[in-house]
Amino acid sequence: MSRTRSVAGSGQGIHRRSVLAATGAVALSAGVGYALRPSDSQAATAKESTGSAVAASSRQAPAAPLAPYTKGTTVASVATPRAGSGYRRLGDGPGWQRVVRSELAAPKSGRAGRRTALAAFVQLTDLHIIDAQHPLRLEYLRSADVHAWRPHEALTVQGAIALVERINALRGAPVTGAPLHFAMTTGDNTDNNAKSELEWFLKIMSGGRITPNTGDPRQYEGVQNSGLKLYWQPDAAVRDTDKQVGFPQLDGFLKAAVREVQSPGLNLPWYSTVGNHDTMPMGCYASHGDSYLTELAVGGKKLMNVSAAEAQRLQTLIKKARDPEGVRYHDFLKSQARAMRSVTPDESRAPFTPTDYIKAHLDPAYRGVGPAGHGYSSANLDAGTQYYAFRISDDVIGISLDTTDAGGHYEGSLGTGQLKWLDRTLRENKDSYAVLFSHHTSKTMTNTRRDPARPYERRHTGQEVLALLGGHRNVLAWVNGHIHKNVITPHATSAGGSFWEISTASHVDYPQLARVIELTDNKDGTISLFTTLVESSAPHRTDFSDLSQTGLAALYRELSLNAPGASTTLGGDPEDRNTELVLKKG
Repeated sequence: MSRTRSVAGSGQGIHRRSVLAATGAVALSAGVGYALRPSDSQAATAKESTGSAVAASSRQAPAAPLAPYTKGTTVASVATPRAGSGYRRLGDGPGWQRVVRSELAAPKSGRAGRRTALAAFVQLTDLHIIDAQHPLRLEYLRSADVHAWRPHEALTVQGAIALVERINALRGAPVTGAPLHFAMTTGDNTDNNAKSELEWFLKIMSGGRITPNTGDPRQYEGVQNSGLKLYWQPDAAVRDTDKQVGFPQLDGFLKAAVREVQSPGLNLPWYSTVGNHDTMPMGCYASHGDSYLTELAVGGKKLMNVSAAEAQRLQTLIKKARDPEGVRYHDFLKSQARAMRSVTPDESRAPFTPTDYIKAHLDPAYRGVGPAGHGYSSANLDAGTQYYAFRISDDVIGISLDTTDAGGHYEGSLGTGQLKWLDRTLRENKDSYAVLFSHHTSKTMTNTRRDPARPYERRHTGQEVLALLGGHRNVLAWVNGHIHKNVITPHATSAGGSFWEISTASHVDYPQLARVIELTDNKDGTISLFTTLVESSAPHRTDFSDLSQTGLAALYRELSLNAPGASTTLGGDPEDRNTELVLKKG
């Protein structure tokens, strides 16, 4: 490894280059190798870019020595269900203790007084920004699986904005107090692969006004004012299945849910990683070429109810990957044409392609604090790729992978070209530590269908990626999402190195979290990675009469707790939450 420089110095604050840690991403297209230098100030593309660098925008360290900042994190307090049965209310609960994990290296005494910070950043994952009125949504699967539709889905925008507000309020990292360098979203930023959702996501992250409504600009049109007892009807006196278990009647809820809101945007640079819901309609169908499904997405008809038997058959096809291109889904919807209800057509609900996704990130309107493209560059457009690398700090690089499989289905894999690029990027930056980011976990990369754009290229599983990483002792962590659950897994490599796989819970399912990750050199032959979970800024206690933007964000969390069929284990065990993860220096 190269000589380590601290992100957080003593009285001198931050090293100048560390302030530049989150400048414009050095993007790498497939087949282009590039050693990432701390002094690089231009995005690397297939041809050397002439664009200027993003201005330094990491938070400045105070002149005084840095101190841990735990306010607003789950170390200080966690939303906790209050006593009672039926619909459960949330309140303030005690924080989660930090757990030291030593599977990969023994922690040495006195390290807290020796350690220096290498980097600190925030991971957001599985935001699932939902256009809740979209005609292709699979809400009707709820007749077979009660959790196939969740009562809080109309509030994803308000909930995500509150998460941005929480991150903005963090004045430093929870353990070292170092300034946060950047934020990374690790996929499933959208839910239906709809252009409306992509616009809302980008405005949430970069700032702007958002009206989370499509179709009729005057009102909500969807399952929650359908009169169907299968769904929570918040504004009506209908005794629906959710009210039968304690869900409240909230007059004015739907009007408030589609009202314009304001996002401040993140006040630090942010990068983007793609997930299966960002790549394919419904997160599982390779159906961009299906004109009928595209017309239905933007058209004036929406299916809201089917029999339990029909829902079960369709859900089985999805779960068992028997319809990756959506052919049988297409036929199913055609067979249900007479059962569809009329809604207002809207072109903004059209699906977006991978090219559309990158172009939207490159749009100056969504630059926010930066960097331009949020990791993506013109090289990605030229090569048709959605992966890149960037420098985090003097001694650390970040690598964002595209683990989605364009052949269909929600599990992932890597193509041979990307796997070779990953190997080459790690070798060419062997003197830097590396943090990998992806949507899928190593265990969920089991889908090896060929990419239609690269039919002769083999796909590789998570086990193959782990085997490749085993040959690189500079890898510290693989950070991902997809499973909507906090899980931290140690990996010991065949080359004698080791790294931690850090999977973080979603922000759509309770307990709705993001994660701060700090990298530190203990100056004793070991590295410590600190993980600290954070909730949104919304108050833990809800007020059913408060339908403001903040009040709705609080309801978003509490409704997710009570969603029928919701898992109660997504928060993970204590060793998967707030941790110190020790490993030997490579």
